[in-house]
Amino acid sequence: MTPKLVPASFFGMVLGLSGLGQAWRLAAGYWGLPGQVAEALLALAGLVWLSLLLRYLWQTLRHPQARLAEWQHPVQGGTPALLGIATLLMVLAILPYSRSLAWCLTALGLGWHLVFALWHTGTLWQGRRQSQDTAPTLYLPTVAGNFTSAAALGALGQPQWGWLFLGAGVFSWLALESPILQRLWQAEDLPATQRPLLGIQFAPPAVCLMASLVLQPGQAAPWLLMLWGYALFQLLLGLRLWRWLGTQRFAPSYWAYTFGIAASTVGTLKLAQAGAAPAQALAVPVFLAANGFIGYLSLRTGYRLIRGRLL
Repeated sequence: MTPKLVPASFFGMVLGLSGLGQAWRLAAGYWGLPGQVAEALLALAGLVWLSLLLRYLWQTLRHPQARLAEWQHPVQGGTPALLGIATLLMVLAILPYSRSLAWCLTALGLGWHLVFALWHTGTLWQGRRQSQDTAPTLYLPTVAGNFTSAAALGALGQPQWGWLFLGAGVFSWLALESPILQRLWQAEDLPATQRPLLGIQFAPPAVCLMASLVLQPGQAAPWLLMLWGYALFQLLLGLRLWRWLGTQRFAPSYWAYTFGIAASTVGTLKLAQAGAAPAQALAVPVFLAANGFIGYLSLRTGYRLIRGRLL
């Protein structure tokens, strides 16, 4: 009997919660909102991250073959990259409290990101994949992983190293977007169980914007506004398709949407602080929408956890 393992995709909860916490940190400085809310959200994100990480590692040691099957899955095989991504986002949360601990987490996050991304990408390059397996989870190892690596290094005062990772993420994003969109356009119908994964499709421009603003703070250059515009367009597309995307009953996989939503909110607030007029006009509705959506997912997830139905 296959054991019930905590899937790597559950680390998407950390991405949404930590991103919302970062947004509240910015909102505290921009609008004077209570800073305690930000720190509470980041503490919750840290608790979820640590709990998932310990259980994930323990189950990997006890059931290595079952875990290997997850890593080799044609669609879910990209999700273990979330371990490194979540760890690198924790760097931004912990940095105001301990620079030494932030560096330790950066080393761990970067180490896992590079090892897993190179292994996963090398596997892809060997071919033998089916076209229906081309899903947005492919973005996680080489796009999301490199963008969050850039953000962590930028926050630690190493922007030149960060730009290296940002470049790797940008060109990986450009290379992957076409085949993923082509698969979506040409498929007869995406299975309902895979539709929440499209939340990952909305994330690259927003996360790239967030990382860029960490590497180059206080900027509102045209190319940054271009990234922000594409991120907002993707979110509007999600609203246009919300009935089709939400066909499946609630499941933790819906947390895939939160990375793009939270990163868009962080980017919007940073651009507003930099003086971008469109961002100043849209900051309030974007911030409220992110809080409403991530708050709703948090309540539904907590309810399922209490009822013992999370897995």
